[in-house]
Amino acid sequence: MNNLTIGLSAEISMTVHESDTAAKWGSGLVPVLGTPALVGLMESAAVKALDGHLATDQTTVGGRIDVRHLAATPVGMKVRTRAELTAIEGRKLTFQIEAWDEAEKIGEALHERFMIDTEKFITRAKAKIK
Repeated sequence: MNNLTIGLSAEISMTVHESDTAAKWGSGLVPVLGTPALVGLMESAAVKALDGHLATDQTTVGGRIDVRHLAATPVGMKVRTRAELTAIEGRKLTFQIEAWDEAEKIGEALHERFMIDTEKFITRAKAKIK
């Protein structure tokens, strides 16, 4: 049984490295935090908010993320994201996420995750291999 409640939240931080840049991810040619890396950080904050609140046989998977990447962050600068659970509709969990670097707000997102039975999900995915 899970114990999810609206308002669960978590915050995570990271320092931008060369491996996080748009140039490295192929999402642009500039040496700043790439949108794919920002999305990963945002999803990680949502997952962290659920730590200890799901049944032991459950996990979540991302289903949708609507991101606005608002400002560039250079290599070496620290970024933090905060995810808050804002809606629970059956298996669908909705998060509001914001991100900041040391100077300003750099991103925001609406993120939907879905609760799944881990074993059934993996079995179904592996069944695709023929």
